[in-house]
Amino acid sequence: MFVLLAFLSLILELALGYPNRLFAAIGHPVTWIGALISRLERMLNRTDFSNATRKTNGVLTLVLLLIIAGGIGFAIQTVLGHGWALLLTALIASSLLAQRSLATHVQAVAQALEAEGLTGGRRAVSMIVGRDPEQLDEPAVCRAAIESLAENFSDGIVAPAFWLAVGGLAGGAAYKAVNTADSMIGHKNARYQHFGWASARFDDLINLPASRLTALLVIAAAAILPGCSAWGAWRAVRRDSAKHRSPNAGWPETAFAGALGLALNGPRSYGGVQVNDAFMGEGGRRDATAADIRRALRLYWTADLLMVALAGVVALALFTWHG
Repeated sequence: MFVLLAFLSLILELALGYPNRLFAAIGHPVTWIGALISRLERMLNRTDFSNATRKTNGVLTLVLLLIIAGGIGFAIQTVLGHGWALLLTALIASSLLAQRSLATHVQAVAQALEAEGLTGGRRAVSMIVGRDPEQLDEPAVCRAAIESLAENFSDGIVAPAFWLAVGGLAGGAAYKAVNTADSMIGHKNARYQHFGWASARFDDLINLPASRLTALLVIAAAAILPGCSAWGAWRAVRRDSAKHRSPNAGWPETAFAGALGLALNGPRSYGGVQVNDAFMGEGGRRDATAADIRRALRLYWTADLLMVALAGVVALALFTWHG
């Protein structure tokens, strides 16, 4: 039933997305989780606490998030997750996915570059990445958009779908809570280095299977999409994925880089601090364009639809097997 829930959630999110009017009226699960994290952080990450206390409180925060988000998800599925009510559970679970919104935000970068040039591209890409937009030339804007597409395909779609399939709505909600915590407090700076340690490390762990699956989906998509190279994606993943500072982000990024013949990642600036990361897809073109963003989006949609089809096939096979 959990795999069927994941499949239905993917289909519903593809069809409906998360309506803006609904967001304006009640917010979104990520905003609710974010508000809880902010409240816990203010209470438990005070500067007058010792580093050891802040680290312990960070572990406590992680446990509370898992209990609250997972518990709510479990309660909803227990009440609704039977028969036709499973569709309502899937509708709720679809809010944990971001197939449509991810594509919309990345496409906006290509559109802004084409309509307004570098100024528009910088403004659009600043909505989806944390690096300093004023330091980016046009190829860097395009690379940033494609990198965001690759990483968020894994974190924002494949991973929550995977944990929905493994643990139902409880698994999907718990994953989203941890991933949101990592994005908010999982930074290696003076404020969060100790408090966010547990959330960052646990996020690395639970994203491990999805990042590998994402790379395989991109390789498979490249094999059937004209103008993309499955062999290039496979070779880049094997050669470059371990060079990334993240144990997971390197997998989808190198798959996209190799499939598109681009060099992604590399040196960039965050808050005025230069980060000298290795290139993913070493030897590929660094002069990415808006046309490459659109190629990346076609690759993304192909890989995404392969994942939806895979979930449907697995759900049907399990249904048939259980009779």
